[in-house]
Amino acid sequence: MQNMPNKTPLANNHISVDCVVFGFDGEQLKVLLIKRVGEDGGEIFHDMKLPGSLIYMDEDLDDAAQRVLKELTGVKNIHLMQFKAFGSKNRTSNPKDVRWLERAMESRVERIVTIAYVAMVKMDRALSQSLLDEYQACWVPIRDMKTLAFDHNQIVKEALVYIRQFVEFNPLVLFELLPRKFTASQLRVLFEVVYDKQFDVRNFHKKIAVMEYVVPLEERQKGVPHRAARYYKFDKKTYNKLRK
Repeated sequence: MQNMPNKTPLANNHISVDCVVFGFDGEQLKVLLIKRVGEDGGEIFHDMKLPGSLIYMDEDLDDAAQRVLKELTGVKNIHLMQFKAFGSKNRTSNPKDVRWLERAMESRVERIVTIAYVAMVKMDRALSQSLLDEYQACWVPIRDMKTLAFDHNQIVKEALVYIRQFVEFNPLVLFELLPRKFTASQLRVLFEVVYDKQFDVRNFHKKIAVMEYVVPLEERQKGVPHRAARYYKFDKKTYNKLRK
C-alpha cells in the first residue's frame, strides 16, 4: 500500500487490493515485490511487500488492482484473477505497519480487509530491468522470500495454493510461461517449481505422452554439452478442442 500520486478520494480506509504476480525464469518461480522504506522509532527500515493500495472512490476492485500494479511496478495489461479476501483482525497488528501506512496514505487506518489478486507471467515480457530500477520493484525467488509487510507472506502462500488448484483444470497458464519451443526438461522443471515437488523423469515423459496438446517436434537442441533433447510445442487449437 504505497504512497500514490492520485488525490482521488479513498472509497474506504478499510478496503485494499494486493497483487501477487508469479514469474518463471526457466529455473525458479519468483514473486514480484516492491521495496518499502519507512521510519519507526526514529530508525529507518527497509523491507518488502506486495504491490497493493487502498482503493479510490471512482474505481471498482478489478480496476484498482490493475491501477496499483501499473503505478507501483510498471506492469500493465496482464490477466489478474481475484482469488481471496483477507480480513483477519491481526492484519494490522504490527504498529510499524500501521504508522507506515498512515503516513503513506495521509489518513487514519485501523482494520483493513484486502482483496487479493494473482497472475502468472513470463518475466521478460512483464517487466524490463529499466522498469525494475524505476519502480523499485524486483523479482524474488519464492524460496528466498523473507518476512514481508503486513500478512503478505500468508497471501503469497495462499496464492500458490490457488494456482496449483487452478492449473489442474487450466494447464494453459503454465504453457504460457514457456518458450514457443521447449524441452521436456523445461516443462518438468516448471511443474516442479509450481507444485514444489520432484517428478520422476521417466514418469514425467509418460505424463507428457498423454497430453495431446504437447506436440513433439523433429527439431532438437543444438550446441549443448549433453545429449540434445527433443523440442516440443504447445498446440493451443488441440487444447481448446479437448477443453470443449
